[in-house]
Amino acid sequence: MSSGNDCQPQTLTKPAFGEREAAELVDRVFGLKVLWVRPLPSYDDQNFHVRVSAKGADEYVLKITNSEDSQKPDLIEALTQAMMFLSAEGFPSATPCLTKDGKIMSLESGGTRPGSKKYMVRLLTYLPGIPVAKITTNAQILYEIGRLAASVDKVLSEKFQHPSVKSLHRGQFIWNLANVPLLDQYIYSLGQNKYRTVVEQVIEQFKGKVIPKLSSFRACINHGDLNDHNILVESISASLENPQYRVSGILDFNDMSYGYYVFEVAIAIMYMMIESPDPLSVGGHVLAGFESILPLTAEERGALFLLVSGRFAQSLVIAAHTAMLYPENKEYLTITAKTGWKHLMTMFEVGQEALEKTWFETAQAYTYHAPA
Repeated sequence: MSSGNDCQPQTLTKPAFGEREAAELVDRVFGLKVLWVRPLPSYDDQNFHVRVSAKGADEYVLKITNSEDSQKPDLIEALTQAMMFLSAEGFPSATPCLTKDGKIMSLESGGTRPGSKKYMVRLLTYLPGIPVAKITTNAQILYEIGRLAASVDKVLSEKFQHPSVKSLHRGQFIWNLANVPLLDQYIYSLGQNKYRTVVEQVIEQFKGKVIPKLSSFRACINHGDLNDHNILVESISASLENPQYRVSGILDFNDMSYGYYVFEVAIAIMYMMIESPDPLSVGGHVLAGFESILPLTAEERGALFLLVSGRFAQSLVIAAHTAMLYPENKEYLTITAKTGWKHLMTMFEVGQEALEKTWFETAQAYTYHAPA
């Protein structure tokens, strides 16, 4: 879930192409004839699943970036190059189909009238699998997602080099977990209720207990949005009692930015809690997978509860604010809110000490019984 502006959750910049216009774009820009095109859900960009009549890979995602971010070609270049880099490193990430003139993206007009907004257009390979949101998660896949989160950040931070990478220093980017305090200016979207009270507590505790410790965390490049709709999986066993999965796709790099390793594990924990039948236990399995690649320091572990709470607050507040701007997209924008509020409230009822005890004891158990 990206924002249309670094310091605003979303401005009125979302593309509004029809299916026929999308097909024409694919033909004109990429030289491919479309057999069919279907819209895909999105936050503030516009995505289409397209099938083309071509040899080899014949299914793609046409990604039309919102007009605000389309004015940042260096950022889109960095996000796309990161996807290409990860694919070359063996991760299941999409790669771009080149335009007719050999480029990875093209700036295109969104209409024929003078002053029409321009949108950056990319055609990405379509990845197989089903979203984690559509399965019943178990310890095995949660552990694998933790490993994935650590592995992606580690290889990006240690090996990814490109002139555009400096654009990932995104300052006041609303989705960077360091920027939870920026939620103050959007909290009015919640109205006056018990939810707002809890979010205000999260923000104040975050300011007092997390922000002063940021300098002690290990910095890295974050994917920033490993949620239950951005991770695709496929089954690797026939067992109905004990299903096993592997990750088959990593989607949506729009929230990539410089941050800290502990941010990524907190974000993954928060989103894996959303659909879980036992949400409070999720953190231990994700943490165990993450720490099999990158053990956290004591300072990083100590911030985990408030970082997970902070991501809940970001998702819930920004979704509420954005739904006010785009009521027609409210169902997609508030996916997390359906169970997110319940989980955030439960976290605060259980309390930091008890929940961390559950997480850390679960993670510790993996040191004696690590998955094969």
